[in-house]
Amino acid sequence: MIIVKHDLPRDLPILEIHSLADLHIGDKFCDTKLIEQHITEIQDNPAAYALINGDILNNATRTSVSDSYSELLSPMDQLEKAIRLFYPIKDKILCINDGNHEARTYRNDGIQLMRIVAQQLEIEDRYSPEGSLVFVRFGQAARKEADNPRKHRRLCYTIYATHGSGGGRKIGGKANRLSDLSGIVDTDVYVHSHTHLPMVFKEGYYRVNAQNSSVAKVDKLFVNTSAMLDYGGYGESHGFTPTSKDTPVIYLDGTRKNNRTYLDVMPEVRKSLITRTLDLLNNKVAPFTGCVD
Repeated sequence: MIIVKHDLPRDLPILEIHSLADLHIGDKFCDTKLIEQHITEIQDNPAAYALINGDILNNATRTSVSDSYSELLSPMDQLEKAIRLFYPIKDKILCINDGNHEARTYRNDGIQLMRIVAQQLEIEDRYSPEGSLVFVRFGQAARKEADNPRKHRRLCYTIYATHGSGGGRKIGGKANRLSDLSGIVDTDVYVHSHTHLPMVFKEGYYRVNAQNSSVAKVDKLFVNTSAMLDYGGYGESHGFTPTSKDTPVIYLDGTRKNNRTYLDVMPEVRKSLITRTLDLLNNKVAPFTGCVD
């Protein structure tokens, strides 16, 4: 696990986080148009950022279970394509993690493919072969006692993202793998990939503040991401059911501690969210109200 810290603008009222994982670039069933659509949305929205969470490359090798003969791109070409796709949003990438498909090359030859991607994007300090603990600070929460700008502070959210492994064929097993992340580290948001099943749920938790000798009830957000693959190939030949390509988008509030997700946000809803964010940034509308103790 690596620790990554981001201090984002105070005038950012909402943070929209897209999880890009299981793209499987190079696989003949990879939905490149969908990938490009997500990247364009991140690039065009000043409030949008990205988590890169593994299996970006299909990376079929001769010793792997994937079909190396049906690949549309060689591993090297997959690497170059990933760099080209991510370059326009490189400053908006919060972290970048390996997946089991990239790990194939490391096991065989000791080469970390996503580390090369991170190096080329000049964000190697955000790369982890296992998982990332992300601290992101943005927005401002007004304290009750004063309206002094110096009394305003950025809100801090913590996110643990890892590609993951296992999970089985059934939804319950995949949900358990996602829920198990809370046993690793205490964070506000957990992001797991690998199982190709878009899933979102919340769990309540009592968080202890030893400094103040207090405890607070919080909600933890659990997110499992989808794959940007059409049905066929390995999945179909091994009897896996088709899964949705809609992946959850995480929204964090910059005025009061609140996390939520939308799955497959309708274009008009997304446009409304982006418009409101731009208006807030330009001070055209009043910000969301909310105070913290």
